[in-house]
Amino acid sequence: MSHLTKVKEWLSYRPDLKVVDCTIRDGGLMNNSQFDDTVVKAVYEACLEAGVDYMEIGYKASKKIFAPSQYGPWRHCNEEDVRRIIGENDTNLKIAVMADAEKTDYKTDILPCDNSVIDMIRVATYIHQLPIAMDMIKDAHDKGYQATANIMGISVAPEHELFEGLELLAESEVDVIYVVDSFGHLYGEQVRFFVQKYLEYLSDSGKTVGIHAHNNLQLAFANTIEAIAIGANMVDATIGGLGRGAGNCQMELLLGFLHNPKFNIRPILKCLQEHIEPKRAELGWGFDIPYLVTGMLNLHPQTAIEYQTSEQSKDYIGFYDTTIKNI
Repeated sequence: MSHLTKVKEWLSYRPDLKVVDCTIRDGGLMNNSQFDDTVVKAVYEACLEAGVDYMEIGYKASKKIFAPSQYGPWRHCNEEDVRRIIGENDTNLKIAVMADAEKTDYKTDILPCDNSVIDMIRVATYIHQLPIAMDMIKDAHDKGYQATANIMGISVAPEHELFEGLELLAESEVDVIYVVDSFGHLYGEQVRFFVQKYLEYLSDSGKTVGIHAHNNLQLAFANTIEAIAIGANMVDATIGGLGRGAGNCQMELLLGFLHNPKFNIRPILKCLQEHIEPKRAELGWGFDIPYLVTGMLNLHPQTAIEYQTSEQSKDYIGFYDTTIKNI
C-alpha cells in the first residue's frame, strides 16, 4: 500500500456509519434514571446540533419490576415524558430506547411506531434469553420500528451458543446486531475476532454490526475504533463517557476521530462542560481500580460499583484480594 493510499484512508470517512448517543440510558444506571428534564433536553439538543444519528433516551422497563416511585421517567420512557423533551422531533435525529429481555412489558408498553416519536427499539439480551428477545424483535418490527439485538456478556458466553444465536438472528427481522463488551473485558484482538465473526455470520443477511464498549480497561474508545476498522457501522458513545461503572466510549473522542464533516464536536463539549461534568462527583462514573479489577477478571462490575460507595473505596488491595478469593 502506497503512502498516498494510507493518507487517503486516514482522511476519508464512511458516510453509512451511524453514531448512537447512550448518555441518558447508560448513565441512568448510575442514578436510577433520575435525570431532570434540563439535562435530558441539553443532551438532545447537543446530539441534534452535533449531527449524531440516534439518541437513546432511556429504557422501556417494566413498571412491575422497576417501580416508578423508585426510578426516574427515563427508566420507562412513557410517550408523554419523551414528547415533553423532544416534541414531535421533526429532525434528522432518531430516538431509541432499550428494552431488556425479561424486564420489559413490550406487548403493552411499546406502542405502535405510528403513535410514538420513538424510532428504534434496542433489545438487550443474554444469549440464554434469545427466544424471548427474538419475539421482542418481531414485536418491534411488526409495530414499525427499527430493531437491534444487543447481545450482552459475550466475553463469558459459550462460543457455540453465541454463533448459533447469530445464525438465528441472521434470519430474523432485526436490523442491527451489537458486539457488547458488557464487562469491559475485551482487548482489541478479541474485539476484532468478534466483529469479524458477526460479519461472517451476517454476510448474506444485509444486517449491520454494531459496537458498545465499556471502559474498565481504558479501552472503550480504542475498541470502538478497532470495531469500526473491521466493519462495524453502528457505534455507541456517551458524552464524557457517562455510563454504568467505568463508563463508555467518549462521544467527544469518537466524533473527533470520524472525520465526517456532518459531525460537530462543539455542542458536545458545551453539554459536557455545563451538564455532564458537574455530575461526576455525584454519580462517580469513570475509570478506577475496582473497575479495572472486575474488567481484568471478566466479572460483572456490580461489586465494584457497590465498593465505590463504601468507606473502603480506596482500599484497592482489599478489593482485589476479596474479589480473587470469591471467584
